[in-house]
Formats: sequence, structure tokens, C-alpha cells
Amino acid sequence: MGLFQRIGTECIYFLENTGRMGMFLFTCLLGAFTPPYRVKATIRQIYFIGARSVFVIIFTGLFTGMVLGLQGYYTLSNFGSEGLLGSGVAVSLLRELGPVLTALMVIGRAGSAMCAEIGIMRNSEQIDALECMAIDPYKFVMAPKYVATIISMPILTFIFDMMGIIGGYLVGVSLLGLTSGAYFQGMYSGTVWADIQMGMIKAFLFGLVVVWICTSKGFHIHMERSGGFGAEGVSRATTSAVVLASVVVLVWDYIISAIML
Repeated sequence: MGLFQRIGTECIYFLENTGRMGMFLFTCLLGAFTPPYRVKATIRQIYFIGARSVFVIIFTGLFTGMVLGLQGYYTLSNFGSEGLLGSGVAVSLLRELGPVLTALMVIGRAGSAMCAEIGIMRNSEQIDALECMAIDPYKFVMAPKYVATIISMPILTFIFDMMGIIGGYLVGVSLLGLTSGAYFQGMYSGTVWADIQMGMIKAFLFGLVVVWICTSKGFHIHMERSGGFGAEGVSRATTSAVVLASVVVLVWDYIISAIML
């Protein structure tokens, strides 16, 4: 196969994948936000994606804040500006680290599970069976996951931010001797509504990216060029979904920051 033929084949494959995923996203959103709504299934997904992720979010947020507090204190103390620690910790968490690290945690815990679940449903012909019974798989299977992820991500990001601020407080005030008033006054004076707004917008969009890529990879597992059947195919699709979703979240983080700053 010549070089130009290979490049053309790759371009066609990329465009086919992009178009297929775009149509998949549109159909899922249409199913998620048009009646009838599957309320009980959505609540079950919120429990799986949101509630069962709380522990890892608390743990990760707390230690991220502690690291920020430790590094920030020793950096700021070189310039005699320890009082800015609260502001530095809060702004770093609200704008960047909170939404990004929450998204990466959700990808690893819930996104990979969603991809594997749907991939197994596709391989075992359960999705084909739903279509044979005139049941829309986009509304029956995908819609509750979309609504649950979009609701859960901002809440998990908020929890991550709060635990990070507590972690920074524990290190800066309890361990290194900064006064409590200086920590909270610095946070109060250095944080504005735009910081919170940017973090919540990122959390919402990251949630959409996570559920889109992870469900799409599982749903189209039978169209994978490298073969998507059997346990090996599910494993390969899940790995691909986690990697692609993580990279897209980081790229989106830069784009949103560049637009909103």
C-alpha cells in the first residue's frame, strides 16, 4: 500500500469515526432530554456514577489541597507572602485542579465501567435484542447515563474543591502556623465569582465528554478496526476510551481556559 493510499485510508477512517460519534452524541442527547423520562434508572446511575465516587473524590481532593498548601506555603514564604496561601489554594482548585482531577477520577472509576458494560451488551447481542423489540437503546440504556453524569460531575467537583480547601487549611494553618484569619481572608479577597463559574462550566462540559466517549466506544465496539469481539475486544475498547477521554478532557481544559480568561 502506497504512502498516499495509507494516508487517505487513515483520513477516511478518522472522518467516519468522528461522524459516527457526532451522530451518537446527538441521538443520545435527544433521548435524554425528551419525554418519557426514565427517572428510576437515572437515580440508579447517579448512585453508581456520583455517590459511589464520593469517597475517592474526598480522598483525592484532600491530599491535592494538602500538597498545594505545602508547596504554596514554602514558595510564598520566600517572598514574605504567606497570607496569599488561601487565595492560591482556592483559585487553583476552583479554576483548574478541581474539575480536571474530578473528571480523571470519574473516567477511571465510572467511565471505564460504562464502556465495558455497553461493550459486553453489544457483544452479547443485548442491544440488538432491544432494537428487535422496538426498544430504543439510546433512550433505554444511554439517556440515564448521560443525565446522571451531567448532574454528578458539578456536585463531585464541588466536593473536591471543598476538600482541597480543607486540606490546604490543615497544612497551612494546623501544620505550618499560618493564622486561620489570614488563610480565609486571603481566600475571600482573592476569589471571585468568575473562578467558581469557570470551574462549574468545565465540570459540566467534562461530564458530557466523559459519558460521550466512554459510551460511544462501548456502543461501537463491533466497528473497531482492530477487532472488538470477546474479552480482549472489550478490554481494548475500555483502554481506548479511558485514554481518549483523558486526553480530550485536558485539551478541553486548555480551550475553555483560553476562552474564559
